[in-house]
Amino acid sequence: MTVLVDSDILIEVSRGKDESIVSKWLDLSRSDALILFSPVNQAELWAGARPAESGRLEELFGALVCAPVDTEAGRRAGDYLRRFRKSHGVELGDALIAATAVANRALLWTRNRKHYPMKELSFFD
Repeated sequence: MTVLVDSDILIEVSRGKDESIVSKWLDLSRSDALILFSPVNQAELWAGARPAESGRLEELFGALVCAPVDTEAGRRAGDYLRRFRKSHGVELGDALIAATAVANRALLWTRNRKHYPMKELSFFD
């Protein structure tokens, strides 16, 4: 199993305040699942990081695999924007994250499913 973790989950994991998310994270990290993040996630977390969180973020991203945003993901993200920007308010970051998950055949772990109306996207529960 491959799971791409969205920014909202990574924030909860790094801050450790939501026990159910942290517990699920620990279970996932102990499994044989490949856990991915997108460079978009990394940019979002670093943009909002508090000074005291930098060490935790370094450790968090160091334990995961970065899924590249390649040509396939870029083209798919553009298609998602064309199809869903007006109807669902999909923004560039979410389109890139969704496209990266699909390109890597990864389940997306997010609590913001309304940001991801793409039918070919599967979610981690």
